[in-house]
Amino acid sequence: MAILLVVAKEQTTLPKACNAIKRLEKKLDKLAQNLGEKLENLTALISKTPEDCSFLSLKFLSIRLTTSRVYTLKFDSYKFSVYCHMGDFGCGDGGWTMAMKIDGTKKTFHYDSHLWSDKNPYNIAGGRTGFDSQETKLPSYWKTPFSKICLGMKIGHKIRFFTIYKHANSLYSLIADGQYRATSLGRITWKSLIGPQASLQKYCNKEGFNAICSDKPHSKARIGITSNEANDCFLCDSRIGFGTGGHHDDTNTCGNEATFSPDNGNKHIKTMGYILVQ
Repeated sequence: MAILLVVAKEQTTLPKACNAIKRLEKKLDKLAQNLGEKLENLTALISKTPEDCSFLSLKFLSIRLTTSRVYTLKFDSYKFSVYCHMGDFGCGDGGWTMAMKIDGTKKTFHYDSHLWSDKNPYNIAGGRTGFDSQETKLPSYWKTPFSKICLGMKIGHKIRFFTIYKHANSLYSLIADGQYRATSLGRITWKSLIGPQASLQKYCNKEGFNAICSDKPHSKARIGITSNEANDCFLCDSRIGFGTGGHHDDTNTCGNEATFSPDNGNKHIKTMGYILVQ
């Protein structure tokens, strides 16, 4: 009797096991097919010479290429050529997407300029060149999400860079509304953009995005640091940054402005500024 029960149980269990195996085989076949398609797509991508350069592909391209050159960027309805920076030029491995280039001798990108708060490009042709003196604001200012910002200032032929590690949907999302958003890099880091000539007052040291002192006619920066000789943030008379303005030389829109007992003497240094994201 016991033998008959075992046989009956096996007759019931074996078909179920076989069906389970068949279902598993189908799933494995499907997974293999999907994997094969992904491998084919990856192979095609690797073998293809890139013509388009986007936020996502820039990082991929930086692995494959070390040469910086012009690519085509596509953002929704926008399509434009931009100089993609590959390799490490001072901010770590590329690729980096240029967002803005600012000439501190011009008021184009003054703190109060509408270009910080709108979604209109400015001189897109300037995005097709490297670290030169052509001012530009590209759609990447409001279209590109990032985890790092590269800031550079050029004095003569020397460009000094540093990196801000910051996640955001775009530079526009950090700046356009005028709200202060702090960073904690420290005055030494901000002074490194200028080099040995850099000068700031000792106190306040309000830094980040939309850094502006309590008295608005005084120092302000869309990206940068503002400082004061008194132990408060009211009448700041020094600044280092991008999209700046304020007393003493309101025409200095990118660089270093410092008066009233700064730590390295009075300075009125106008630079060419570069803002890139990755």
